[in-house]
Amino acid sequence: MHPTIHEDPISVLVAVVASFAFSWIWHGPLFGKIWLRLMNFPMDMKPEAKMMMKSIAIGLVGTLLTAHVLVYSTNIWRPSVWGIGTDESWCMYGLYSGFFTWLGFYVPMLLNTVAWEGRSWKMFGFQAVYHFINLQIIAMIIAYMYAH
Repeated sequence: MHPTIHEDPISVLVAVVASFAFSWIWHGPLFGKIWLRLMNFPMDMKPEAKMMMKSIAIGLVGTLLTAHVLVYSTNIWRPSVWGIGTDESWCMYGLYSGFFTWLGFYVPMLLNTVAWEGRSWKMFGFQAVYHFINLQIIAMIIAYMYAH
């Protein structure tokens, strides 16, 4: 028995846009000053437009990859894709895939930034919370759009 998962490009696009909006709010008006301090950047730092566009493009590729993979990770929890029953609450599938992706992939990478890059535990916590919320946003949007 193999799962039947069809990727919905609209759900991926909506999730990427929501992730980018959340990231801008998190690293800007909400916690931008804290992030600058944790990164040891000057508070008046203004990156060049060319550098910002490059960073946004790279971030977009990363977010697209994350959303694409979360389509499969989110939907693999659903019994209906295996042909063995009906789905229960869509939000549980989003919660599970976002949480386990965070726990199994993001947390270990962030631990390595403390171990090998000398990042602080405060930065670890800041980034861990950010990535947890961001993955939940992406996974919940995907789970919702596939259920409806």
